[in-house]
Amino acid sequence: MLTGAGCSTASGIPDYRDQQGRWKHRQPVMYQDFVRSEAIRQRYWARSLLGWPHIDRARPNAAHHALANLEAGGHIHQLVTQNVDGLHQQAGSRRVTDLHGRLDAIECLDCRQTISRSLFQFVLQELNPELRARTAATAPDGDANVDDLEFGAVRVPDCRQCSGVLKPTVTFFGEAVPRARVAHAYRCLEECDAVLVVGSSLMVFSGYRFCRAASEQGKPIAAINLGRTRADAELTLKFNDDCGRVLTALVARLNG
Repeated sequence: MLTGAGCSTASGIPDYRDQQGRWKHRQPVMYQDFVRSEAIRQRYWARSLLGWPHIDRARPNAAHHALANLEAGGHIHQLVTQNVDGLHQQAGSRRVTDLHGRLDAIECLDCRQTISRSLFQFVLQELNPELRARTAATAPDGDANVDDLEFGAVRVPDCRQCSGVLKPTVTFFGEAVPRARVAHAYRCLEECDAVLVVGSSLMVFSGYRFCRAASEQGKPIAAINLGRTRADAELTLKFNDDCGRVLTALVARLNG
């Protein structure tokens, strides 16, 4: 099982791409830029300060609950998600690999100490009280659409342990997914009979590679997604439909 942003749109979390796989928003911050530039980190954290509460309030939708039900019924061997919102676990799924990490934790790039996002959010707000009353339209992955701020005035905390750079425990664009996580997903793929893609265009190679591997192994691949996917030519079956509706119907049929 491989899930993407389409699983979480019904929970109010925007996705990145349209039904043709094109960007709907400005491309995310690149890892290399985040690491090298204080100005880019200031912009990132100002927008994240405003966007995080929306992620924190988000709750699982019908797709998440249906997938948890399928796992409980023994139909899912492993759920590999490209999402970073933790909603699969909130819905009750247990066999989950967070391929791109999680937004609810922050890590130091130097000493690797981690803290909760809720604590980091409190510190950010204390350092930037003028941002508390601001409102902004939500964007994917806890971002917010606000560009009329003086980002150079934003104060970003360093690691309390070593004064290093702090970053969410998510894989940014341009950053490699941890090898152990990828290896675990490949092992699970070898153990499964088929792959079901839910709510992903697969335009990012980190997810698409598992479909390519499944195809090379001769395993059937099905997809539930509104719009085209990068793996359309390799699919055995495709539902161009809302994933919550299709998965809920599937659970009802399996449960008789």
